[in-house]
Amino acid sequence: MKAAQHRHIARRWPLVSGTVALAVAAAVGLLVVLRESPLDLDADWMAEVIEHRSPYWQVPALLMDRLGGGVVGVFVVPLGLVALLLLARRPWGALYSIVAAAASAGVVQLLKSLFARARPEDILVTADFGSFPSGHVANAATVATTLIVLFGLVKGRGWVWMLGIAWVVMMALSRTYLGAHWVTDTLGGALIGAAVAVIVWAPLAGRLAGEPRPRDGEGEPTGAARTPLTPAEGARPLA
Repeated sequence: MKAAQHRHIARRWPLVSGTVALAVAAAVGLLVVLRESPLDLDADWMAEVIEHRSPYWQVPALLMDRLGGGVVGVFVVPLGLVALLLLARRPWGALYSIVAAAASAGVVQLLKSLFARARPEDILVTADFGSFPSGHVANAATVATTLIVLFGLVKGRGWVWMLGIAWVVMMALSRTYLGAHWVTDTLGGALIGAAVAVIVWAPLAGRLAGEPRPRDGEGEPTGAARTPLTPAEGARPLA
């Protein structure tokens, strides 16, 4: 009975944690809209960013702008990940990644329209209307969480977590550096992207766990170890 309850709780926690993260993101969005002006955190961070702008930082920031949005971020990265997962014979992983990406983008656009927050005035790139939440950061968080779910939930794969977190942080820094978003926009985007990926994972967790997932230090047996020794084990009997 206790084991059954444990499995039930384990299946529920992604839905609960993802829903809580979405609620927090919505609360942040509501707060910034009701204030009708940048929060002190937003204003102070933007002033610091503007003071330290330089061509050396602008180049990588513009690169992140290209990678996180537009054709590359919206189509190339998600579809490329789907193709790689299909080649790895992980169709459920491919389905999970594309559904998470599409759902994250949909939630972001819905909240942009709902909150209609103005972007900072010192913006260095062309962007559509709606500052909260950051679509670039949400997309980065969705990709990072998807990769963690597919490849990072194995002992010895802490590097997947570190790379994913670093990607999200770099994207958030680049968006504020370019003046495309307030810092609270990037926080909301990170929460939404991760939350949506976790929620989509919940109903597919069993299917994803059943797909091949090689572990560090393990490999396919080679040589004689691959050949069954007896007909009972599946070997072809000698003629």
